[in-house]
Amino acid sequence: MKRVLFRTGIFFLLLPVIALAEEQKPYQMEELEVIASPVIEGISVNAMGSSVTTVSKEQLDALNAQDLPSALRKTPGVVISRHNPVGSFGGGEGGAIFIRGQGSSRPGAEIQMNIDGIPKFVSVWTHPLMDVLSVDIIDHIDVYKGAQPVLFGNMAFGAIQLHSKRQRAEGFTTMFNGAYGSDSTWTEVLEHGGKIRDFDYYLIQSYRKSDGPRDDAGGELQNYFGRLGYDLSQNWNVSLIFNRTDNWAEDPGPDTPNAQKNGTFGTDDNFSILTLSNRHDWGQGYVKLYTEDGNIDWVGQYNSATGQNDSDTLTDYSNYGFRIRETLKLWKGGEMLTGLDIDRISGEVDFVTPPNPSKHFDKETFRLFSPYMAISHRFDSESGWYLISSAGMRYFEHSEFDSETGPQAGLVLGYKANELNMFYSRGVNYPGMFAKVQDVMFMPGENRWQDLSAETLNHFEIGISHAFSDRAKADITYFRDEGKNRIVTSVPPPAPPVWENIGEFDMQGIEASVILTPISDVSLFAGFTYSDANPSDLPYCPELSASLGVNYRFLKHFSLSLDALYVDEQFVTSRGRRENTVNSDEVDSYFLLNGKITYDYKICDSVKGQVYVSGENLTDTDYEQKKDYPMPGISGMVGTKLTF
Repeated sequence: MKRVLFRTGIFFLLLPVIALAEEQKPYQMEELEVIASPVIEGISVNAMGSSVTTVSKEQLDALNAQDLPSALRKTPGVVISRHNPVGSFGGGEGGAIFIRGQGSSRPGAEIQMNIDGIPKFVSVWTHPLMDVLSVDIIDHIDVYKGAQPVLFGNMAFGAIQLHSKRQRAEGFTTMFNGAYGSDSTWTEVLEHGGKIRDFDYYLIQSYRKSDGPRDDAGGELQNYFGRLGYDLSQNWNVSLIFNRTDNWAEDPGPDTPNAQKNGTFGTDDNFSILTLSNRHDWGQGYVKLYTEDGNIDWVGQYNSATGQNDSDTLTDYSNYGFRIRETLKLWKGGEMLTGLDIDRISGEVDFVTPPNPSKHFDKETFRLFSPYMAISHRFDSESGWYLISSAGMRYFEHSEFDSETGPQAGLVLGYKANELNMFYSRGVNYPGMFAKVQDVMFMPGENRWQDLSAETLNHFEIGISHAFSDRAKADITYFRDEGKNRIVTSVPPPAPPVWENIGEFDMQGIEASVILTPISDVSLFAGFTYSDANPSDLPYCPELSASLGVNYRFLKHFSLSLDALYVDEQFVTSRGRRENTVNSDEVDSYFLLNGKITYDYKICDSVKGQVYVSGENLTDTDYEQKKDYPMPGISGMVGTKLTF
């Protein structure tokens, strides 16, 4: 099987040469649109002076992304971890996304994951789960690589915003995608959307399942999404989205003698948002009501007391709240952003660890009230120069901890095709419910969880971009992060152990990328991130990572997508919340090459089809993203897609 797949990879690499030879034959080609950029759609700077990296559904399709980590695996500054080809085991190294070293604390997290402006995370453990963030509902992704207090609030040392799909054009669209690949991997996606005058809807159902490359490395993902929208007038719209996921993933265990496995991680999640939005000449905004409830059944964990896989952790969580935001254009060249977030975060958990009696943490609710405001103004000159200055602040009032403020300021200076941006922000990350859970359940004595303060991050960035033409753009950014008040457990002596804000870290680095479209049928991307972290064992923060991508359309109906990734040696696993923690788990550097070839055809004017073959790890690299968890070698997938 590997030999066949390897030959398939060689075929991928030879296709451009064959195509160039074929293109010497004279024939009349249709006028074609410029091919989409590989890896990312582009990098922009918002009115606040912060850079934003966008990944569109075209990039997700070219990458053959099966989940959110695979969708962002080549984005500069982003590092991922995983066990299985389908399904993320837990919220840490079994399946997670890290941005410039942020996001490795478990329990807890520093990166906010959003769907349409609403954060999604497990209240009890205060971190996101990849499997409840389905890649199939995504229209495009915005990645913010620095602290974003005004736009995203708490737990936003970085942020990933998922924008869901909707039907925008009048009429109806239906799409079916089915694929089969290595390790008995199945993929099925069905989408249907419509718009009739002022009413629109979009429905998605998807299913993925795999046995995995090792014993007990399987997983299954089920997702159901619906959106209903109605234009109340030319300026007002009301919409409702609902998303349900039902997933499980297994832990294959370390590939070492007598290794212990940790059972199955199952998740159920129901999520909905009701939105009333407005758009006028003088501004735009929205009011959102949201609710989320779900459960985690982590069953079959190894129990050292019994020597069996008979321990379970059963978590029920619910989050709900309110969002209001308005961007006002009150004067020429100026904008004022105002808003208010109200969040209620609830959860309970049961611990089953024989032969001890089961433990139950009663349902607890944390509340967070956070208004914010930002002002920006654009100055333009007749010579082509422009300047955008901005400043903002968010106020945080928490039901359990002291109030905090998150200021930020930005400056953008541009002239024609050149742009310079500078941005400062102070991120705030409150202690999660996990601090109280671990106090009540596992830490005897008075350890003062309620005396904790919020973790903070001072973020600085300065970037320069230049557009050489409509088809070539390059950018480079210097960034620096200074983290303080990290929550850790101070171990005895003296007893008992206590929670304290004593952790600190800092990081600086350079990130650069270039997007080039020399002709309509070829698009290229290259990017890298260099980081210098202190402490040097900060997890998922390689000194160097680099990615390359190419999209090539040839022979009228064929397209080839290739993407390559290099990740330097790095420390891995979660950053333990214990005093004087030293991370000893390190994995070697690795290089990956993936590819996808598609053949597009038309059955009739209203029905289009596509057949594709994709391959991952075409160089058959031996690598790990978690210590002693070998990742799959060369693998492939064959699929078909129909669009009506």
